[in-house]
Parts: sequence; structure tokens; C-alpha cells
Amino acid sequence: MTKAERALETRERILTAACEVIADIGFEHVSMRKVAEHAGVSKALLHYHFDTREKLFAEAMTHSFAKTGTDTGSDTDTDPAAVVLARIVHSMLPTDAELHQDWKLWQELWVRALRDGTARHLSVDLYDQLHAWVGGVVERGIRSGEFTDCDVAAVSTLVLALCDGLGIRLMLEDPRVDLATARSTIWQAIVPTLGIAPVFPAV
Repeated sequence: MTKAERALETRERILTAACEVIADIGFEHVSMRKVAEHAGVSKALLHYHFDTREKLFAEAMTHSFAKTGTDTGSDTDTDPAAVVLARIVHSMLPTDAELHQDWKLWQELWVRALRDGTARHLSVDLYDQLHAWVGGVVERGIRSGEFTDCDVAAVSTLVLALCDGLGIRLMLEDPRVDLATARSTIWQAIVPTLGIAPVFPAV
């Protein structure tokens, strides 16, 4: 392994550890020492890669977001657009342990964004990327004739808003909302606009 590869592996390990620690105890209780211990690196090495908690938090959020996007395989052109869109919706809800952790990070970001300008800008930037992510799939579906021509921005906004609202209910373990209900509610809201089958696709 080259020096550059070792540095990249260390950075990845630190970001993974940061995500886990922040999700577990909340950003306000996180120290660089705790992250370093969890990552199995020295505090000096952690500071070499990230000199402040705020920079580490921002990178951890971006890391978490990028990993979720990669896991959906949404860049492929072989799957129907409806399947890819359903996969994105599934990934934007706390559907498993890893996504549950991601949701805790998002909630930490929301709280910080109310009081911190840097966190607010990061939130807006990540939402812009989410809009582009959803919108890109909707546009592909329109081009292929799978979706009815529609206002792509409006559909993207609706999907994100529903995922946020229902995702919070799932995180709270609200007995009125389970995963099947959340996915069905989101899908039924966009079916008339996209002109697709009303049943949530298998993902």
C-alpha cells in the first residue's frame, strides 16, 4: 500500500468512526479524542486530517451522503427509472441500521443549522444534491417515456418533503407510521404526476 493509499484508508476510517460516534452521542458531546479512540488512531493523526470538530462533522455528513448515493446504484441506465426512484426513496428513509445512523446525522445537522451558518450552508448544499439526485432520475424517466412529462423540480421537492416528514415519524417509532405505510404514502403522492403503477416497486 502506498503512502497516499494509507492516508486515504485512514481518512475513511476516521470519517466512518465520526459518523458512528456523532450518531451515538450527538455532536455536542463529541470530542476529537473520542473519535480518534473509536477510529483507532492517535489524536495527532486525527488533527492532521481534520483540524476542527466542525470540519470533521461537515466531512462526515458529506461522506455519509455520498455512501448512500453510491449504494442505491442510481447511476445505472439498465434499471427502469421507477425502480431507481423507488430505490432512492427507500434510501432516504431509516430502513435499516446504517440508514438509521444516517438519519441521526441528518437530525444533528438540522439542529446545528438553526444556529450555525456553516451548518446551514452545508444543509442547503446537501439538499441541492438530493434535488439533483431525484430530479435526474425523473428526467430520465420522462426522456424514456416511462414517466409523464411534469414539473421535475416540484416532484423532487415533494419527494424530499415526504421523506423528511415520514422519516422523522419512523425515527420516533410512531405506531401510526411503519415503513410500508411511509413508502406507500410517498409513492401514491407521485403516481398521478408521473403516470406510473401505484404499487411501490421491489428494490
